[in-house]
Parts: sequence; C-alpha cells; structure tokens
Amino acid sequence: MSAELHTFERMQKVTILDFGSQYTQLIARRVREIGVYSEVIPYHKWESGLDSSAAYILSGSPFSVRQDKAPMLDIREIAQKVPVLGICYGAQLIAHSTTGEVQASAKREYGKASLLIKHEDPLLQDMDHASQIWMSHGDSIAELGESYEILATTESIPVAAFRSKSEVYNHSVYGIQFHPEVSHSLQGKTLLSNFLRDIVGLSFDWTPASFVQQSVEMIRAQVGDQSKVLLGLSGGVDSTVAARLIQQAIGDRLHSFFINNGLLRKDEFEQVLQSYRDMGLNVNGIDATDRFLDELEGVSDPEEKRKIIGRVFVEVFEAEANKLEGIDFLAQGTIYPDVIESVSVHGPSVTIKSHHNVGGLPERLSLDLVEPLRMLFKDEVRRVGAELDIPQEILGRHPFPGPGLAIRILGELSRDKIALLQEADKIYIDLLKKRGLYDQIWQAGAILLPVQSVGVMGDERSYEYALALRAVNSLDGMTAEWSKIPYEILGEISNEIINRVKGINRVVYDISTKPPATIEWE
Repeated sequence: MSAELHTFERMQKVTILDFGSQYTQLIARRVREIGVYSEVIPYHKWESGLDSSAAYILSGSPFSVRQDKAPMLDIREIAQKVPVLGICYGAQLIAHSTTGEVQASAKREYGKASLLIKHEDPLLQDMDHASQIWMSHGDSIAELGESYEILATTESIPVAAFRSKSEVYNHSVYGIQFHPEVSHSLQGKTLLSNFLRDIVGLSFDWTPASFVQQSVEMIRAQVGDQSKVLLGLSGGVDSTVAARLIQQAIGDRLHSFFINNGLLRKDEFEQVLQSYRDMGLNVNGIDATDRFLDELEGVSDPEEKRKIIGRVFVEVFEAEANKLEGIDFLAQGTIYPDVIESVSVHGPSVTIKSHHNVGGLPERLSLDLVEPLRMLFKDEVRRVGAELDIPQEILGRHPFPGPGLAIRILGELSRDKIALLQEADKIYIDLLKKRGLYDQIWQAGAILLPVQSVGVMGDERSYEYALALRAVNSLDGMTAEWSKIPYEILGEISNEIINRVKGINRVVYDISTKPPATIEWE
C-alpha cells in the first residue's frame, strides 16, 4: 500500500472531500474522465499539512449547514494552500463559514434550471448563457458577505455561482449551487475542466497508459526482484486486469488459482481457464465442485450460503497455497468503490453482504497485499484492460456475483437446481449475444424461483419451476435501470427456455430499478 501511495503522490491530484452526497463518487469519476487523478476522502479525515493535493472539491450533503450537527470544516485554512470549489452544500459551507447567510428555501429546488451568467470568469468560459444545470437543494445562499462576488444566478435563487475576491485568500475559492457532475447539467464537464485547467493549472494526463506505467513501477517496488505473488482469479474483469498488470511487472513470479465452486455458468470453468492460458498467465485450475456443493446441499438462507462459500473458498485456497513455496504476497482485484464505500461521513457503513471472494485470506496466509486496482472505478478498470490487450470476451463479460448461482437460486440449493439454472441461463445469455444485445446491457442473469406453477406441455399438464430474467443498465452497479429488451426477443428467450429446459414452464421479466430493488435477488 505504501508503495502505491508514493507512486500516486507524484501525480497531480485533486481531492474530493465527501460530506455525504449521493453524487460524491460521480464528481471523482468526472474529474478522472477529464484526465486528472482524483481521490475521495470523508471531510473529517482531512488533515492540514499531510496532503499533496493541487485542489479540493467540496461535495454536496444531505445535511443543512444550519443544523447543529452539520459537517463543518475550516475552508480558510485550505484556501490559503490551494484552490477550492464547493458544490451545493460545499458552496453553502463556504458562505456560512465566513460572513454569508444560508436560509431555508421557500420550497426545495430539485431538477433542471437555467444558469444566468452575470459576470465573465474563467470558471464559466465557453458556457452558454442560460445553460441547463441540475439543482438539488433545500437551502439557498441569501447573502454572500464581503469576501465574495456573485458570478451567476437562476430565476429562482440569487446566488448560483460565486468566487472569492482576489485579496481574500492565497488561492481562488469558488462555489456553485448546482451539480456539474450529473449529466443533466449539460455543460458541467466544461465548468469542471475550466476549474482544473485554468484555475488550478493542471494538465490532463491521467490516462490508462499512464496508469499502467505507474502501476508496473509500483508493483515492482513493492514486490522486489525475488518474491512471488499469489492471486485468486474469478473469471471477472477486476481480477483478470489485476493479473495482467502484475504479470507485466513480475512475469511468471505471479501464481494464480482459478477455483471452480460448482456455481459458475455452464462450461465457464473450462472456457475461462483456457482464455487465461491463452493470455500466458501462470494459472492452476482447481475443481472443488463437490467440496462446495456437499456443504451447500439443502441450505436456503442467503446469508448462510455466502458464509459457507466464503469459508470453503478460504479453506480450498489455503490448502493449495500451502503447496507452493516462496509466496510473500497475495494479490486482490479490489477496486475504488470497495475502498470508499467502506467508510461514511459519520462512521463505518452498514454491512450489506458478508461474502467476499478472498475474505480472510491475508490473515490466514500471513501475506502482504498487492492491490493494483484499488484506486480505479469499474469503467476505468475496463479501459486499463483494453490498454493491456485483454481479450474482449473477458473484458466485456457482465459482472457475476462472488457466490455465483447460489444466490440466483432462491431457497434451498441442490445439484439438480444448479444444472437447471445453468441450462436456462446459457440460453438467455447466448440469445442476448446472438441478437446483439449483450454488449448493450451492463449485467444479465436468470434467477430460479422457489415457485412451481401449472402449465400445459402438449396434451399434458405440468407443474414446474418459474424462472425470472434480470437485465440492467448501470455504470457501476450502485444504481441501475432495467434494460428495455424488445418484446419479441423476450418472447424468443422464453420459448427457447421452456421448450429446451425440462423443469421450467414459466418465464417472467424483472422490471425493478435499483434502488429500491437490488440487482441480485438474494
């Protein structure tokens, strides 16, 4: 970890201070899309003198600056060191912490508005007058105070954008009442680019190629010239990209396991294993199907399923690892949402799911961790994978849950149900690919329901299982919309499954969004 931090500290970095906004990660993503490296930290983790950021962006928040326990920070101390941009709550905090006044709005302003530019400024250059922006706030800045000047308004509020006067701080401080990071703010990316380039003075050099180069240096510095690294491959994008990066850094000193838990999609173990070998990875395929399924037989509680799978994975991995000599490091495909979702503005987040592919392994094996992707978002992982020439058949794979089909079979598990779901899921995925829809969908999968219903098959009545189809579009899985698969293709998928998979006589399509539903059913 320390080697990684030292590598990234050499880069130009922008830090987003998180005050609890649902859009905080999106700010970081937009900054990176522009070509500037960014990190997210909770506002209370900031410490003066311990950071090398070129600028700070203050996020929005569900709180009001007028509340007794509202998140607070001394903006003046930061502004003496580097430029600052406050977004929504961040803007109100800037005004509130000096001589401004924040009041409750007559009504909550949520949705589209027009930005009315009153004074030209580098922050707003190349933006249209009355540019569409996105509002989400219950408070408004009523008075700015003598330290600031208004740059823009809307029809509803007197202060939509402002800046500090030149003599107030060592560096410029800006505040905007709207959210430039969301797509509904049509020129939001222009505004962020203006701030980063013309006000902070950054160059846009955060690219997949630069990340690969820096990560290879980091891995070599951390691992050294002799040590070996062990990695548990899952067949997914994250672990595969991590493997390719580490392979590029240390070659055959990377040893990988790909474990078949019997809960993969049909033929997936053999296909993925062959893909890994074609990539030149030093990988050992371990078929532990019976070990997993014997322990899962008859288990119906989803949390118990996860715990059993996690425990058995650790036991199998540990047994195989003990056969190797000279292993000093364990690699994981941890990505940035895993890191920043583990903390919240007011303490630890609630545990949503207990299962993790390699949970407990670092402690059990007494190995140091190598996590080359821990600063990347999912879409960035894919771009890095393309830079590393990873085959599209792996890079474009839909996300697949760590517990596999165990949590797509609702209720009690059995080998027969797993085989049934594997057949139905393969038909579903194959037809999505055949009809050109697979790459347009973020994640798709079939769910076997613990429900049997009456059907008619030829001249006979049947009493068989119902199957749910799930397909969603998303950027990172944190929110998701159900995919609009054409009716005729859904009909074709349903007919194929019912005709070819004995044991299923009814197919339904899940049209729930996340939230309130989750992507997986268990």
